[in-house]
Amino acid sequence: MLVTIVAGFEYAPSTEQPWPRPGFGLTRLNAVDAAPPIMPKNGGGHGLQASGRAGGGVMSGVFADRVEAGRRLAKRLASLPREGRVVVLALPRGGVPIGVEVARELGAPLDLLLVRKIGAPWQSELAVAAVVDGTPPQLVVDESTCSLTGVDREYIDKEMTRQLAEIERRRHVYLRGRAPLALADATVIVVDDGIATGTTMRAALKGLRRLHPRKLVVAVPVAPADTVAALRDEADEVVCLEEPPFFHAIGNHYADFHQVEDAEVIAALDAAQPAPGP
Repeated sequence: MLVTIVAGFEYAPSTEQPWPRPGFGLTRLNAVDAAPPIMPKNGGGHGLQASGRAGGGVMSGVFADRVEAGRRLAKRLASLPREGRVVVLALPRGGVPIGVEVARELGAPLDLLLVRKIGAPWQSELAVAAVVDGTPPQLVVDESTCSLTGVDREYIDKEMTRQLAEIERRRHVYLRGRAPLALADATVIVVDDGIATGTTMRAALKGLRRLHPRKLVVAVPVAPADTVAALRDEADEVVCLEEPPFFHAIGNHYADFHQVEDAEVIAALDAAQPAPGP
C-alpha cells in the first residue's frame, strides 16, 4: 500500500495554510527561467551561521563546488552538540559529495537515502511531489505547486512508477547488496547539496520517522528562508549555511554545479567505507 501525504504534512484546512505560503509558488515559478547572475562572495569572510530552531543568519555567497560546501557544512556540524550514535544519510546524487565530507569530519558512517523528486512537466527541477524508498514507498504531494503548474494525479502516478524504477536501479548500482545502516535511536543527519521547495526533503523525513531515530537533523549548504522555516516542523533541527533573500535555483550558489554521475557516487561511497580490520 502506498502512503500519500498531501502538501508534506497533515493540516486542518480551516486553521492551517498549506505550504508553500501565498505568493511563494508564483514567485518561484516566475523565477525559473530568469537565470540571475551568481551572487559574489562577501568581502568580509564567510560569516556563516546555522539555522536551527533558535534561528540563524542570512547571507549571500557562492560555494566553489560541492566538496567545499560539504567541508564548510561539516565544520559547522562539528561545532554543535551531538547525541549518541551519529549516522549521515546523503540524497543521491548531488548530496553524496556533501555527505562524504560531513561523515569524514564527524567520524560517522555514511549511507544513502533513496528518494526521487517528481518534477513539473516543463521544469524537472521544480518538485511537485517526491517518493521515498520503503515498504511501502511514501509519496509526498505539494498540492500548492501542483495547482500552480496544472499537474494532476494521473501525471504524478505515472512519474512515480518511473521514479520507483530509478530508485531500484540506484539501489542495485550504488549499494551493490550492502545492507542499510541501522537508524533506530541514532542521530540521523540528512544532507543534500541544497533545497528549493523542500518537497523531496519532506518526503525523506516522513520516511525516516518510521525508523525511529533519536533525532533527525537536516543539513544543507543553501536553501530559501521560507523552506528552512517549513522544514523545522518536520526535523528536530535544521542547519543551513546560507539563506539568500532572493533564491532562484540551487546551482546559482555554486561556481561548479556539474551533474554528479553514477561513477562519482560509487567512488565517493567506496572512499567513505571504513577500512577492513586486521
